[in-house]
Amino acid sequence: MSKPEFADIEKLSYEEARDQLIEVVRTLEQGNAPLEQSMKLWERGEALAAHCQKWLDGARTRLDEAGKAAASED
Repeated sequence: MSKPEFADIEKLSYEEARDQLIEVVRTLEQGNAPLEQSMKLWERGEALAAHCQKWLDGARTRLDEAGKAAASED
């Protein structure tokens, strides 16, 4: 996601990124976009998916840490 045109994605919440990704997929599935626009949408979709995965990985880490902390208190 190092492309400057995707810098805005870093500021999105998981839900915002997910919603934008859904819209990108919808647009691509319609098949009406010219090739150049489709390629840009695909790249943005990849960046959005990576951002969503980062959020999910962070949530999983936090849950794992909370589980370990709870187990150590027992």
